[in-house]
Amino acid sequence: KNDGGIFEDLREQDPINGGSSLKTRIISCSSPINLGTHLVTSKEILEPFLTSPLLKGFVGFGGLLISLIRGEEADWELKMYVVDSRGGAIACMLLALLFLGTWPAILTLLERRGRLPQHTYLDYTITNLLAAVIIAFTFGEFGNTSDDKPNFLIQLSQNNWPSVLFAMAGGVVLSLGNLSTQYAWAFVGLSVTEVITSSITVVIGTTLNYFLDDKINRAEILFPGVACFLVAVCLGSAVHASVAKDNQAKLNTLEDSRKDLEYGTDKAEKAKAGTASFLIELESRRAIKVFGKSTLVGLAICFFAGICFSLFSPAFNLATNDQWHTLDDGVPHLSVYTAFFYFSCSCFVIAIILNVIFLYRPAFNLPRSSIKAYLNDWDGRGWAFLAGFLCGFGNGLQFMGGQAAGYAAADAVQALPLVSTFWGVLIFGEYRRSSRRTYIFLVGMLSMFIVAVGVLMASSGHRKE
Repeated sequence: KNDGGIFEDLREQDPINGGSSLKTRIISCSSPINLGTHLVTSKEILEPFLTSPLLKGFVGFGGLLISLIRGEEADWELKMYVVDSRGGAIACMLLALLFLGTWPAILTLLERRGRLPQHTYLDYTITNLLAAVIIAFTFGEFGNTSDDKPNFLIQLSQNNWPSVLFAMAGGVVLSLGNLSTQYAWAFVGLSVTEVITSSITVVIGTTLNYFLDDKINRAEILFPGVACFLVAVCLGSAVHASVAKDNQAKLNTLEDSRKDLEYGTDKAEKAKAGTASFLIELESRRAIKVFGKSTLVGLAICFFAGICFSLFSPAFNLATNDQWHTLDDGVPHLSVYTAFFYFSCSCFVIAIILNVIFLYRPAFNLPRSSIKAYLNDWDGRGWAFLAGFLCGFGNGLQFMGGQAAGYAAADAVQALPLVSTFWGVLIFGEYRRSSRRTYIFLVGMLSMFIVAVGVLMASSGHRKE
């Protein structure tokens, strides 16, 4: 026993020089130790890897390992895990982009299979909250707490209610936006809905975050990225108009299309994606009926959802950084994980209240349901649970990246229509058998989104402590 450490001496024969050599193996250690030059031969090999921003962003143990390699005294107390590098922030944003672009496709799939959106959203919101709880009790509880960066459970008892209210306000508007988009997907389509809502989010939300973050993002790069999203909105609108014309032309080729829909005529063969028969079969099967209804209803829902989405990120920004100085002196800022927990709790409460109301008073002529019917509806429940996890972890990763690189840059995840369009084409057969005009607009829209997400990520800065 030596200064709290237990060591074991191993004498081994030296086959070259003869005699024996003394080696020390660390059995356990409860105090800082100095490894001296024992690892110096590995320094040139390991240090470039361990100093990688991406590795430090995800693993968080880079500093500890580097101190061992350099022979410095290592601090064996792990602190709360926080993404603090640009590489880690970008990695978080890319994962968030994948998750947040995938869960809408899952909910759209369930609606097209005929599952009531109220049932799906109730399942989704349960695992969405569970994701926040998992993040809070893992990343938010790593290591020992400190006065300036308390862990999750410590912050629950602190006088930080102004920041908590900002976080909960963000959860309310996000819940309203998500709840609205599940109806817009049916009226307008998955791709166009995501284009409109994401672009409004970037134009309004990114501008607000830029000023809230004390302009840590490079304006000469950031705002051209915002302009790219505006161009993508125009191209997305052109795609929607072109697809509507294509579908109308297809339906006009079937004189009995309305009759098939009314009487539910069965087809001997499964209709191919992109054909008029496919559109008719989809309408007869899906939960939300859209034939004969104005697309202006769907567009209005899209704009409402976009405004809601544009406000939740600035609200979360205020919750974690207190730019308006609402906290008392000495009260630490909410960590990302604590703020995300409160954010998700308010999102959960609003979603439960509204969807229970919609069970008994459904919108858009959907059939009435009940709590009992919801509990007995297991068709597609696993997919809805998966969508909730993807959305929850996606939002958490977005906020983790935004805390490190600026929430304006983290809004690059609003390029999620890239992912949603991919799933729309692969799963739902969107744009199949469309006109050349539609394909030209579609390629232009996706290309502009690729440019936009790259520009917004390039504008990322580093938040000063």
